[in-house]
Amino acid sequence: MAERSAETGLYAISVVAHLVGTGQQNIRLYERKGLLTPDRTSGGTRQYSDADLAVLKRIGELLDEGLNLAGVAKVLELEAANTRLRVELKRARSRLRDRSTGLAGSAGPRG
Repeated sequence: MAERSAETGLYAISVVAHLVGTGQQNIRLYERKGLLTPDRTSGGTRQYSDADLAVLKRIGELLDEGLNLAGVAKVLELEAANTRLRVELKRARSRLRDRSTGLAGSAGPRG
């Protein structure tokens, strides 16, 4: 059996609305505002992934904290940028560590 990604669309909008405790119209609005982009079947039916569910839950949290949709969009954008930067930093630190380990192992007497 093939493993599925958190990005694989699995859920219909009615299921997602129930799981996150919001209305289908709200979910469609979030999509129109560019806050999430569900997969679509060849017939155009939305299919939401586990990653989409996480975004919808985060949207709900931010709305509960008093942000409007423009504020939610900005926070989601900044959080995504922060995640990308953390990944880049981790890679850079790993490369630096690999280089310094390689240099330390190759340092020998000079003559």
